Amino acid sequence: MYMSFNQEAHAQKGNLTVNNEKDWWRGAVIYQIYPRSFQDSNGDGVGDLLGIISRLSYVASLGVDAIWLSPFFTSPMLDFGYDVSDYCDVDPMFGTLADFDLLVVEAHRLGLKVMIDLVLSHTSDQHPWFVESGKSRDNDKQDWFVWADAKSCVDGAELQGSKQVPNNWLSIFGGSAWQWHDTRQQYYLHNFLSSQPDLNFHNIAVQDALLEVARFWMRRHVDGFRLDTINFYFHDRQLRDNPILPSEQRNSTIAPEVNPYNHQEHLYDKNQPENIDFLRRFRATMDEFDNVAAVGEVGDAQRGMQIMTQYTAGDDLIQMCYAFDFLSPESLDAQRIAAVINLFQQHSIDSWSCWAYSNHDVVRHPSRWQLDGSGQKLMNSLLLSLQGSVCLYQGEELGLNEGEVHFDQLQDPYGKQFWPKFKGRDGCRTPMVWSATAVNAGFSEVQPWLPVDSQQQLKAVSVQNNDSASSLANYREMLAFRKLFPALIKGELVKLKVSAALLSFERVIGEQRIFCAFNISDQVQLLTMDGFGTDVPWAEGWQTLQGLGYQSSCSEAGLQLPPWQAYYALQVG
Repeated sequence: MYMSFNQEAHAQKGNLTVNNEKDWWRGAVIYQIYPRSFQDSNGDGVGDLLGIISRLSYVASLGVDAIWLSPFFTSPMLDFGYDVSDYCDVDPMFGTLADFDLLVVEAHRLGLKVMIDLVLSHTSDQHPWFVESGKSRDNDKQDWFVWADAKSCVDGAELQGSKQVPNNWLSIFGGSAWQWHDTRQQYYLHNFLSSQPDLNFHNIAVQDALLEVARFWMRRHVDGFRLDTINFYFHDRQLRDNPILPSEQRNSTIAPEVNPYNHQEHLYDKNQPENIDFLRRFRATMDEFDNVAAVGEVGDAQRGMQIMTQYTAGDDLIQMCYAFDFLSPESLDAQRIAAVINLFQQHSIDSWSCWAYSNHDVVRHPSRWQLDGSGQKLMNSLLLSLQGSVCLYQGEELGLNEGEVHFDQLQDPYGKQFWPKFKGRDGCRTPMVWSATAVNAGFSEVQPWLPVDSQQQLKAVSVQNNDSASSLANYREMLAFRKLFPALIKGELVKLKVSAALLSFERVIGEQRIFCAFNISDQVQLLTMDGFGTDVPWAEGWQTLQGLGYQSSCSEAGLQLPPWQAYYALQVG
């Protein structure tokens, strides 16, 4: 279907078993499911676990290796599950523990690994741990959260009529990161909503309790975890003020431009060195079970790549992490992509990355980068050719743009805080579009928790499923193509070159070597022999890999690549 030569022989040439269970995560493609918006099975307008089960055969048909489930734990849902009130149960909105067990069984039957989203840095203020901690300063959990006295004025007296916050730390969701607690007569730290108090990781009992949470789910046969805000676990014990960040260093990678969070250098409220020892403990806990892996979310605008490589170095920390380099609003061109790859390789010794363009927290990338169909397909090919694992977000395979959500339909507290300059995260969380004709796109028979976007519905699964020229077909083809070659899954990335709008590199493992080139523009680009010497990847000794719908003109003089198209060649002989 894709190539004219013996596919199986070339796939084996890398001398590596692609489906090695111990490192199944290395090069895996992980499909993120946002449960609230995937499939409603009981007619309440909210997606649930049984709904996910009913659609798992579709997910498996894409050719992905694993699913990542965003939080489904018991929660007051003020941050839609990222405010957990019981780590070891399923919120009734989503179903039951029995439903979850069925989901794992069905996913495994279909050959899919199951990863779940663990939110360890903070809980809901309704979690029993916080309720107990807030009762007094002398109970068993009095220091399970980050508590601090009000700061005094220079003369030693508190500000009259107010209580001064302990330091200048800010919440990502706006305002101070400190909330006053009347009973304790102290402030508690919250990096996100005031209803999401931060746990005190300096307390070993807290670490032990969270590791038991991980064991609970591994006993239910999960294959891994996505670790939310992995660099936020520890805070500076001295509660030192963050310095002001110079304006030329500010960016909106983590928080929208309108958010003052971008104006600080976050030296003390996250990214603390003690985190390394906890991650070693977490890895040792995972290693008590067979073949469990984790991917960490690193949220830092200035040092994200450095932290990502630090947390994944060696074999005793987290297997993989992702930073926000490809999730930021900044447009991607050949130079920018090359800079990100170079930065990773500069910091990386034996680290492993996980790349993503879209997720439940950022504007969908076709809208963010203003990509048409050809651009989306090209960027998908690039994503699936990079060294590292990959996260795909539900609906990404359909080429969905950001959904339209009006202010009176808004659910996200983040969007309500900064509207209209920042419209929140609801636009990337609108319901999955299954049918072009069914009510609510086949997601639910009743009004969904967020509106179905009519423009997205035009790209529904039912429209694309049998269209060989569709975005969905492209994702399936590219995922199948990737699986043929160990070099594309687990190989090194070498010989990175960038020229104008052309990006090229080679992926290498064992004896298998694949040349990859991408024209990231709407103009024809010529890749010449300059810089390749006699090792020209479109001349003798190389075989062009055909069948992905890309036409290119090759000669010994160079490679002429049409707009928004990719070229792959396999070294032979």
